[in-house]
Amino acid sequence: MDIRNLKLFRHLAGTLHFARTSQACYITPSALTRVIQRLETDLDEKLFVRDNRSVELTPAGIAFKKYADDVLQRWDRLHDELSSDNILQGELSLYCSVTAAYGILPDMMEKYRKAHPGVRIHLETGDPAKALIKLSSQDADMVIAALPDVVPKDLVFKTIFQTPLVFIAPLQYPEIIIETADGVDWEQTPLIIPDHGLSRDRIDQWFSEENFIPKIYSQVAGNEAIIVMVSLGCGIGLVPRMVLEKSPFFNQVKILDGAPELPPFIIGLCTRKKNLANPRVKALWSIAGDG
Repeated sequence: MDIRNLKLFRHLAGTLHFARTSQACYITPSALTRVIQRLETDLDEKLFVRDNRSVELTPAGIAFKKYADDVLQRWDRLHDELSSDNILQGELSLYCSVTAAYGILPDMMEKYRKAHPGVRIHLETGDPAKALIKLSSQDADMVIAALPDVVPKDLVFKTIFQTPLVFIAPLQYPEIIIETADGVDWEQTPLIIPDHGLSRDRIDQWFSEENFIPKIYSQVAGNEAIIVMVSLGCGIGLVPRMVLEKSPFFNQVKILDGAPELPPFIIGLCTRKKNLANPRVKALWSIAGDG
């Protein structure tokens, strides 16, 4: 089977979204559909179940993804064996948030590109809460992520820096905050919270410790979306300070004084342990440790 077709299948198996994969892989949706149809014809099995609203892997698709992962790993190892000992080639796939892409990656990747210009970098940005899922599904070689409370045994994590979590409120809509004599009334003031991920775990733990039922205005994906909704006066939110400082809406919100201090985010580079055998991954891992 064609290596490019296997890569397209693996990407689609990760996104489960034809339009997203076609855009990321520079192929039209119709051409991507034909690739998948040819694979299904060769295998005499349906690989995806698709309707107007969702795409899912079939049992045959799950089995074929394992095959594709194995073949593509072997292909990369072959490239490594055939290339010069001093010249790395092939592809390195990275996943991180938009904020990390322009706030963390530039210095690190500048060093990497100078040292290993033959390596092609494939960068995908998205919700940081999905970073570890991308690793476990082998849709990325490395990710930039917040250190989870429990690190899966098959992953390794290298700290880059630490950022506090801060509660933010809109500047133009001060009336959104309901106050008592003791400060913010956390049960009456509307909150914009993440729908999943480590930030959600942190704030859920705080709700439980304080033993109150919050007034949740909205649950959204992504810290950038929280900042936008707060700036519009929909409520107050919790975001990493690093994301806030890089946001174009930084001057439309304020950090709440006297707000609870939740455990900070430890941001770092993360990969699967077995990926460190990949020289491209190992090279970036070493550069990340240079500080």
